[in-house]
Amino acid sequence: MEKQFLALVVREQADGSFTRSIDQRTIDDLPEGDVLVRVLYSSLNYKDALSASGNKGVTKTYPHTPGIDAAGVVEESRSADFQPGAEVLVSGYELGVSIPGGFGQFIRVPADRVMPRPEGLTLYESMVYGTAGFTAAASVAALIESGVSSGDGPVLVTGATGGVGSFAVALLAREGYEVVAATGKLEQRDYLTRLGASEVIHRQELLEGAGRPLLKSRWAGVVDTVGGAYLAAAIAAARYQGTVTACGNAAGAELHTTVFPFILRGVRLLGIDTAQLPLPQRKTLWQRIAGEWKLPGLEQIGRRVSFAELDAEIERILTGGQTGRVVVDLWAD
Repeated sequence: MEKQFLALVVREQADGSFTRSIDQRTIDDLPEGDVLVRVLYSSLNYKDALSASGNKGVTKTYPHTPGIDAAGVVEESRSADFQPGAEVLVSGYELGVSIPGGFGQFIRVPADRVMPRPEGLTLYESMVYGTAGFTAAASVAALIESGVSSGDGPVLVTGATGGVGSFAVALLAREGYEVVAATGKLEQRDYLTRLGASEVIHRQELLEGAGRPLLKSRWAGVVDTVGGAYLAAAIAAARYQGTVTACGNAAGAELHTTVFPFILRGVRLLGIDTAQLPLPQRKTLWQRIAGEWKLPGLEQIGRRVSFAELDAEIERILTGGQTGRVVVDLWAD
């Protein structure tokens, strides 16, 4: 009898609506691949919530199982690089977007998309980071590599209570930067201060004077996680030769700005993509996360939920209510 397992399945209905349910699946339902992984933990990212809601800009074909992150144990392998029992991570590429993802208890993927668990992180800790923490690390690394140093002035993080934002605040503070955290949830000020924020401001403060080509020079660097008007305002307020990284679009995909910040202040805008990052670069960044950038108190950022609780968490993140990171325990009762 073919091995059965549980997975969150999103289906498109005849009227164009979408439903979610935890269904029983079989290994035969999975695509071909070199490595079959028993998924122990996944994590909830904004992209997962969009896929789980029927967003055709993320996932074009349904029924579908979201989950762009997975951490687990190799069950079967046709690759000499991975033996049964090995602990591994899978994230990015098309996992949870066009092929069944980490919201299922098993996944099957090509061997070149599988990475050994970084030494220094447990499987659970790796999913506290997940794509959000990995993206934050990529953003901070880009700021450092572009020449923004801790003595240059404040660094802004938008969407600071979200997954990417939380990790960006903590990593920047660990590197000695003066971090200004912008959020719509000022009731989370203590949370952000514990992560290392020097100052917490309401996100609407960023939009004061918005629409002008240049604003008062303020930010040596920016980790923008939300896009839209907040990204445009951050660019306009960046200091001379400041660097702005962009990795999200929860506040809008359009960017209305002018060339003036770039040609008068030499501002640099860097796009951050981790979904297609080549495996060697992915491994290097994960090793940094597991080493010098491993944060104390990960329990402050991560929150474990069961499969049964996942649906409510999807609604929470879509309405902007999530704080920190949600780790999904695929085998919890």
